[in-house]
Amino acid sequence: MVAAHQLRQRLGALVAEAFAAEGVDPQFGAVQRSDRPDLAPFQCNGALAAAKQAKANPRAIGEAVKRRLDDNPIFEKVELAGPGFLNLTPADGALAEAAASLSTDPHLGAWQRPVDERQTIILDYGGPNVAKPLHVGHLRAAIIGESLKRLFRAVGDDVLGDIHLGDWGLQMGQLITQLAEEQPDLPYFDADFTGPYPTQSPVTVDDLAALYPRASAASKADPDRRAAAQAATMDLQQGRPGYRALWAHFVDVSKAALEADYAELGVTFDLWRGEASVQDRIGPLTERLKAKGVVTESEGALVIDVAREADKKTLNPVMMIKSNGSVGYHSTDVATIEERVEEFGAERIVYVVDQRQAQHFEEVFRAVERAGLIEADRLEHAGFGTMNGPDGRPFKTREGGVLRLRDLIDQVVEAARRRLAEGGFSADEDSAVREDTARKVGIAALKFGDLSNPRTSDYVFDVDRFVTFEGKTGPYLLYGVVRVRSVIAKAGERPDPAAPILLTDEAERQLVLEMSLYGDAVEAAYRRRLPHLICDHAYRLAQAFSRFYTHCRIGDEADPAVRASRLALALLTARQLEAALTLLGIDVPEKM
Repeated sequence: MVAAHQLRQRLGALVAEAFAAEGVDPQFGAVQRSDRPDLAPFQCNGALAAAKQAKANPRAIGEAVKRRLDDNPIFEKVELAGPGFLNLTPADGALAEAAASLSTDPHLGAWQRPVDERQTIILDYGGPNVAKPLHVGHLRAAIIGESLKRLFRAVGDDVLGDIHLGDWGLQMGQLITQLAEEQPDLPYFDADFTGPYPTQSPVTVDDLAALYPRASAASKADPDRRAAAQAATMDLQQGRPGYRALWAHFVDVSKAALEADYAELGVTFDLWRGEASVQDRIGPLTERLKAKGVVTESEGALVIDVAREADKKTLNPVMMIKSNGSVGYHSTDVATIEERVEEFGAERIVYVVDQRQAQHFEEVFRAVERAGLIEADRLEHAGFGTMNGPDGRPFKTREGGVLRLRDLIDQVVEAARRRLAEGGFSADEDSAVREDTARKVGIAALKFGDLSNPRTSDYVFDVDRFVTFEGKTGPYLLYGVVRVRSVIAKAGERPDPAAPILLTDEAERQLVLEMSLYGDAVEAAYRRRLPHLICDHAYRLAQAFSRFYTHCRIGDEADPAVRASRLALALLTARQLEAALTLLGIDVPEKM
């Protein structure tokens, strides 16, 4: 049974029945939002395809379907246009029923995944390296991943977000050997030391941030230093106690800093696993796959061949064990998938990682399918484009360096602080409230500026445009919610969500229509992994309320029944807007 607030689906079911009654496939009765809203809110274009299948005249089919719909009270009017297009306008009664249904729905109209289709999903997003501060390149993975996690949970899936730390590669060996150069007397480098090792880390996260560039430069400039770093990496992976103890310090101080930085963005993780967590799996897994003939030897390395005859590009073998006995990204990713399936019961794994890593994931997905760990179609790479500067290239500082994420956040919050001051927002509030508002507006500007672009597209970062209160921006939407709250507060009476909805103005009808399409936006965003579709809905809804606010008296409406109806619509608007913003990971300030 289609819920009353699922207005488009209700109309579609009726149109499908009419097509079926004419002897054609009911799938041609699909109803969509109209391309010409000036003609009607909804349309059905199925007559053309139905006519082709039935070898009939499309307008004749359209006319027959129209006759079957004309007397249904759910429609105010059904009009036939062109060669058979159906323009559909729902009656006020149907709109009022949709609004009433939305107000009682705990999900406010958001689409819900059928219970028997819900899955246990691991969402892999974040991916920072230990010992390196977060920079702007980490922004998109964090906020897209957080939004998808919220979206998946909202529709009913069981979701775990995993940061998947980069904590086990060559950079660890480089840090160890660099620290040994600079502080050789530390006990971690004494092979004869039996412990216990110090509980206090010999380095802070700031020390690591300064240490790594020196380590990386030395490794690039000196072949002997690179060889030493590679040897230290292998020793670490094979369990040398001093190196493991030092590595644990690196991870601990890095995690504390990462948690603080991600908290600024409202991003959290359920799992803080890293590549190191699967080290003990790689050897046994490789041996099992070797016995099955999936892993073979190639130039001293143990690999899984993933190439196929039909391939139009060269795919690299997935290297499980390198020729020197160490492991890399391929092997840790394969073992991580095994861990996620066995330990967490993952039925689907979604990777929110830069689109430029597409080939790597294609190789890994093929390898795990060959290994029999999970079907490749249950593994997804939700790739994303880059955040660019005005020159169209990946965003950099004015000096050409990589900007730290915390510095970027500070820039946006400061821009929001200035814009709020210029507009006189929160001028009567104390400094703590003003600062909280500025931070929420700045983060909303940053997140919405990113998420409102299609995930797969590049976009240009423009802080001045993002923090404006006009147009399709985060601050505009925050102000929209706060304004609705203010309208309700000024009315001086508590809105009754169950008040009968009376539609006396076109602006009211358009507001209800927008709210009724929230479910479509949620479903499309979920199925296509595209949070910008939620952004689009939120913006259209805010615009619809603005028109409603302009054309209709609300709290000061003289007619008590109309006033109660309009206050109920205002309350429903605020609730749905806040729900949409929550899916995007955006917090709304109390006042502005």
